[in-house]
Amino acid sequence: MRTPTAFRDLAPGTAGMVLVGSSVTASRSLVDAPLFGVQAVRYAAAALLLVALARAARVPLLRPRGREWLWLAGIAASGLVLFNVAVVRGVAHAEPAVIAVAVASVPVLLGLVGPVLEGRRPSRRVLLAAPVVVAGAVLVEGTGRTDAAGVGWAALALGCEAGFTLLAVPVLRRHGPWGVSVHAVWLGAAMLAVLTLLFERPADLGSLRPAQWATTGYLAVMVTAVAFLLWYRTVAAVGSGRAGLLTGIAPLAAAAAGVVAGGGVPEPTVWLGLAVVVAGLAAGLRPDRAPDSAAVPAPGRAPAHPPATVSPAARRPDGAGRSRAGGPGPADAAVRTGPGPGSP
Repeated sequence: MRTPTAFRDLAPGTAGMVLVGSSVTASRSLVDAPLFGVQAVRYAAAALLLVALARAARVPLLRPRGREWLWLAGIAASGLVLFNVAVVRGVAHAEPAVIAVAVASVPVLLGLVGPVLEGRRPSRRVLLAAPVVVAGAVLVEGTGRTDAAGVGWAALALGCEAGFTLLAVPVLRRHGPWGVSVHAVWLGAAMLAVLTLLFERPADLGSLRPAQWATTGYLAVMVTAVAFLLWYRTVAAVGSGRAGLLTGIAPLAAAAAGVVAGGGVPEPTVWLGLAVVVAGLAAGLRPDRAPDSAAVPAPGRAPAHPPATVSPAARRPDGAGRSRAGGPGPADAAVRTGPGPGSP
């Protein structure tokens, strides 16, 4: 019998979080670039790529209807736009580690809220493992100084990173990872384009250096298009609670990318944090002997057990990216300093 935490289901989300973590080092070259303009270009390019790949793979992209527009716009506004604003404004009042630690707390929030949105009770094992993963991430990222405003921005970044996953719950079943990724990304690009016109000069994009364009391309392709698909695939297969534990991988990937980029050998606390995160993941992701409920099946896949009667509004479909896009996430994002597929 197929377990809800089979390796094939966890592998995509793990890879997505690795990509989100790599965006931290990659994004350093964009510090002096126009924030909204670069993000708009990034997500516009990612949307075009996703549409092209979907057509090549003959994956149908459904048009959103009714309240689905609100959920998808919420994903774009929280995980792709507000997250980056919170990070940029937050580091003006707090050290980057403060924002990173806040974002690293996502597993706890997803473990509590995610299962409720999926129409089931939170997993005791996930709730016990989530603080362990968070503690490991804190050891990796360290702590930092902040003021009241910095705490507020950090809290906003945490909420936005969680929203990137939780707001996808009601729409993943119908649209799948492809549809959610495409619609969230193009909506995010449109929002960022408006912000560019309001607060920046589009002509400033012409001053970007070749290395900065290369970074933007990497973020568009790998940290957005690829990471988003990978992350939402895992969320759909194992549920947001267990998938949330994987966000602890992003800070580890960020630390590893820093070493590869010449940042030196990590401190002993980083290695300790790595061990703690791995222990938390091992405890939280191992298969249950008797799952309390079936995970949300991917589109086209029959559920392992008959689903409980849940109102359509409470059911979530499939689930990188950034944040840190640039998640994140996905996390996901060109300026993300922590996990996300808010930009996987």
